[in-house]
Amino acid sequence: MKIGILISGRGSNMTAIVEAVQSGLIADSEVVIVISDKTSAEGLLKAKERGIETLTIIKKGRTREEHDAEIISELEKRSVELVCLAGYMRLLSKEFICAFPDKIINIHPSLLPSFKGLDAQRQAIEYGVKVSGCTVHFVDEALDHGAIILQKAIEIKDDDTAEGLAARILEHEHALYIEAVKRIAEGKIKIVGRRVVSAKQSE
Repeated sequence: MKIGILISGRGSNMTAIVEAVQSGLIADSEVVIVISDKTSAEGLLKAKERGIETLTIIKKGRTREEHDAEIISELEKRSVELVCLAGYMRLLSKEFICAFPDKIINIHPSLLPSFKGLDAQRQAIEYGVKVSGCTVHFVDEALDHGAIILQKAIEIKDDDTAEGLAARILEHEHALYIEAVKRIAEGKIKIVGRRVVSAKQSE
């Protein structure tokens, strides 16, 4: 399975996926490209250090559709079969979603459908929930809305700050994302309506 990863920042989840692929933990797969929309993204250097081809494709005042069209073209040139969003801070256009149907996944630092969008950890603390966590999900046209693949719950402590909670959630994001990619690569899951179920169960 050929994987393309989109990043905007430090690329910690990207690094975790790359290392899992290169170690064989995610078998029969290859990360063929890492693309960033920011030239300053720290993750670009991390990808290069691990021998991964990188590209920077910035918006440059173009429409979202025009920007996405260039990214789609580069992914298709490399026959990418799964697109992983790893701290990619731009919303994808309808055209992007349609180009890779049920082939785009993302990780979000909350237990979706709660606390979508930015500052999810701060949202959770301010609301007063006792449990938050992270979610790996397929990407559709709505924000943080696609079918849920895996979730990990994290208890919120009385003295938690948004930054502290974010750091503790991040400790679990890498393993959860790797497991989700692994299951997809092995053909172990299927989407049935809004549910992601085991491939055997859906037969």
